[in-house]
Amino acid sequence: MPKHLTLAVSQSRTLPTTAATISSLSETAHHAAQAGVHLLLFPEAYLGGYPRTCSFGASVGSRTDGGREQFLHYFHSAVDLGDTPRGAGQDWVDKRLDVAKGKGYRGDGTRERLEQVAKNTGIFLVVGLVERSGGSLYCAVVYVCPREGCLGKRRKVMPTGSERLIWAQGSPSTLRAITTDIAGVKLTLAAAICWENYMPLLRFSLYSQNVNLYLAPTADARETWLPLMQTIACEGRAVVLSANQCVRRKNLPNWITGEQEAKGGEGEADSMKYSTDDKNGRRASIVTKTEDNHEITWPSPDSKLSSKPTPPDNKTTNGTSPTHLITIPADSETVQIPNAVQIETPDNHVLALPSSGTTRNQSSASTTQAQDTDDEFVSRGGSCIISPTGSILAGPLWDVEDGGLLTATIDFEDCERGRLDLDVAGSYGRNDSFELRVAGLDLSPPP
Repeated sequence: MPKHLTLAVSQSRTLPTTAATISSLSETAHHAAQAGVHLLLFPEAYLGGYPRTCSFGASVGSRTDGGREQFLHYFHSAVDLGDTPRGAGQDWVDKRLDVAKGKGYRGDGTRERLEQVAKNTGIFLVVGLVERSGGSLYCAVVYVCPREGCLGKRRKVMPTGSERLIWAQGSPSTLRAITTDIAGVKLTLAAAICWENYMPLLRFSLYSQNVNLYLAPTADARETWLPLMQTIACEGRAVVLSANQCVRRKNLPNWITGEQEAKGGEGEADSMKYSTDDKNGRRASIVTKTEDNHEITWPSPDSKLSSKPTPPDNKTTNGTSPTHLITIPADSETVQIPNAVQIETPDNHVLALPSSGTTRNQSSASTTQAQDTDDEFVSRGGSCIISPTGSILAGPLWDVEDGGLLTATIDFEDCERGRLDLDVAGSYGRNDSFELRVAGLDLSPPP
């Protein structure tokens, strides 16, 4: 007998507040329920937000006060699910942890709100979020059953690139798959978050648990993501759901874009200053302060300069300076840069600074360009649903904002049909020759 379920992914973006985002999640879930959806996946860091484009004022060996203020904003936007920094596992799931006197639950109530939405809609929710526990943040996924509440939660074991600055590493033990029964169909489901899907051994740890529903909330909007999802579906003979946010630059938080200057940022906006040392008879110099708060000192174009020149207009817009420093290697031929004041440096490079006239003439064009930049996508989405043989059932969904919903009705016996010729964690995997062990994780299929 066919075992059909209707699954969906929501291409929703994080809203300015957690309350607004949870409200939007509830609205999306109610809409999905009307469409007969049984299980719904939301993107990576949907609650709490994915801080795309934000550097947090950090470079190797240096952090700025403004960057720390940005992190404070981000820390407060994360959700507290009432878990411990180490991760309490089943004690957290079963609500056996101590509760503060006078409170009916641990955390900030986000867990209880998600459980209520699942119960009201009858939909099994899988939600990507940024979890605050103790003094650390974790990129996490929570599984919420409409009948039993939270069945499990896992934390990303390997943040990628700059994510490592702001997110702690989760325990591999949280890779444990969970089982549930929906409309008579037994599901064994687990999530790999974003670039965890590029970790072959992590994928294999999920295949080993006989997962038939593989969840991949992500922030990767590259075109290479879709073929990866197809490979995983075909490799694991599992249904794959992947959800990503679709976001325009204008929808990024103010503390990222700089529309509201971060506390402690005074003085950092002036990226260039001029200095002279008449007492010691040294040449006047130009001191350039980079975005990483380092200073580069260049000789003045006029070594006899006795007073400070008038610096170019250096006001900041959205936290960045319109003055661009262009360093061009100079060979034997002369480098000419139009509408710029050229300064020969000690290293035989040319430092091009925009002339004041050029800045004024380009002001209207800069306004138009800023508007175009605000409307550009910093993430185009790409959410998709893939069959156990690697066929695309829905998506990829590009450039669709504000709750784009992809649905597909799946016969989960297709996962078993696919095992006729490929079972990478079973007979095809040659378990007599190869073995994987993961610290703290039972790789046998859950009951």
